[in-house]
Amino acid sequence: MLVKNDSIILASGTTIHALACNIQPEGKLTVVSASLQATMSLSGNENIDIIQLGGMLRHSSASVVGQYSMEFLRGCSFSKLFLGVDGIDVDFGISTTDIREAELNRAMMQAAQKTIVLADSSKFGRRGFAKISGLEDIDIIITDAKIPQFVANKIEEMGIELIIAGS
Repeated sequence: MLVKNDSIILASGTTIHALACNIQPEGKLTVVSASLQATMSLSGNENIDIIQLGGMLRHSSASVVGQYSMEFLRGCSFSKLFLGVDGIDVDFGISTTDIREAELNRAMMQAAQKTIVLADSSKFGRRGFAKISGLEDIDIIITDAKIPQFVANKIEEMGIELIIAGS
């Protein structure tokens, strides 16, 4: 999914941290991260240039939110955003539990050419407090094989690429 000399954004959450632990870039990679845990996981790889976003710390996710981060993103362009969410509902869209995080996630989406949502199957059919966006703004969803088939069909009908991990 990554290409040589790529530039990506990592949002926050446990799924994003797991992704960061498995990133092995070909050539140089520039990563902008809202997640302190992802930054620490990537920090040992000299082929990765890391920009840690600043702002107010969210203790529950060890990530940052706020205007400072959003201002920085307005001047950047990235090939991909990897986004973890708390809920995916075919009618409501993608959501999170924190309104500040939802705002930052929207700014990340505007700075990225592709939005890739990483979510385990338990997130489908759920709605978090704060809406990030509708599903029409998502390019790819990566999940596990326990996603209900009718939900998978609906997502694919919407033109979203669905990747089932381990398949």
